[in-house]
Amino acid sequence: MRFSAQALLFDNDGTLISSLASVERCWRRWCEEYGVGAREFARAGLHGRPAADIIADLLPAGQVPAALARIEHLEIADVAGGVEPLPGAVRLTGVLPPERWAVVTSATRALGEARLRAAGIAPPLVVAADDVVRGKPDPEPFRAAAAKLGVDPAHCVVFEDAPVGLTAARAAGMRTVALTTTHARAELSADAVVPDLSAVSVQVTADGLELQAEV
Repeated sequence: MRFSAQALLFDNDGTLISSLASVERCWRRWCEEYGVGAREFARAGLHGRPAADIIADLLPAGQVPAALARIEHLEIADVAGGVEPLPGAVRLTGVLPPERWAVVTSATRALGEARLRAAGIAPPLVVAADDVVRGKPDPEPFRAAAAKLGVDPAHCVVFEDAPVGLTAARAAGMRTVALTTTHARAELSADAVVPDLSAVSVQVTADGLELQAEV
């Protein structure tokens, strides 16, 4: 499948990088510390949601700030041994002009940038959880990235692995490419579905970007 675009927006965890082992270790420890059971935590829904929203579903409001600081501390401390780039991520982002792409993550800026550094990926722009009022599945994060790049949302293509992220991208009026890195194909509603970014190639032209996705 072919796409023309003015900008590409990438989710981070599960799209550009794999931090699943780290995430599971850290949240398991966090649940033990805060007395949250496995079933209760599973109902809150982990992947693709901001940590602040997850914690707000699990704990009283008065405990949220300290609990949020704790999970961020655990995850940043675990970056060195728990993060690696996913196939195709370094190659694809490496050929993109800086004004043509951004990372849109549900992690905080400190955590998102720490994971990107560990994976050897240096985006020109990161829109993180602390840059928006409403996180995914709300479209605000993707709209904010498009605005910062100066690109109409209709001319953006979003790469996402999580249903909540795809919902946010569609609500922002953007085209979507889903990756089956963390969810089954049947769970992903997108314009194209690929295994990972190794199935995507891009050509930079005078008018923008031409993409080829091997679905």
